Amino acid sequence: MTAISNLEFKRPIWQTAIILTLGFWLSASLVLDWVIMPSLYLSGMMSQAGFTTAGYTIFWNFNRMELLSAAVVLTGALALGKTQYHWRIGSIVLSGLLLTIAMLDTYFLTPQMCATGVQLNLFEAAAIPSTMNLLHGGYWLLELIKLVACGTLLNWCWREQV
Repeated sequence: MTAISNLEFKRPIWQTAIILTLGFWLSASLVLDWVIMPSLYLSGMMSQAGFTTAGYTIFWNFNRMELLSAAVVLTGALALGKTQYHWRIGSIVLSGLLLTIAMLDTYFLTPQMCATGVQLNLFEAAAIPSTMNLLHGGYWLLELIKLVACGTLLNWCWREQV
């Protein structure tokens, strides 16, 4: 029994914070991208007039969570870089990239998609504008880069190679 109580974690607190934050962020992103949005799309909600408002509400909340997560990860990477002698400069670069992607999603792509998708003429049938496909492509490219960067950083932190 004393062997269990003598177990001590060797990870710095910032490394644990990065691991937990990245794990939460990755799982939330995968649920949103592979469960919630495809379900809404397949249910036909994209052809309804209220889809833009619902999508903006969902992404407004999610993007703020992403900004907070990116800030925690970048702060942790900077703190580890200052206190650890075997840290990687790449972890700070990837953390900065994650913050940049979160800011692009929050302050550019989401408002632009909402503005493009809003239906201003109530008498016209709801249609998906052609520029929306370009915006979705940009979103998925950034999402792919974000998932790769999160996975790489999580792998480095888990293996204590930060």
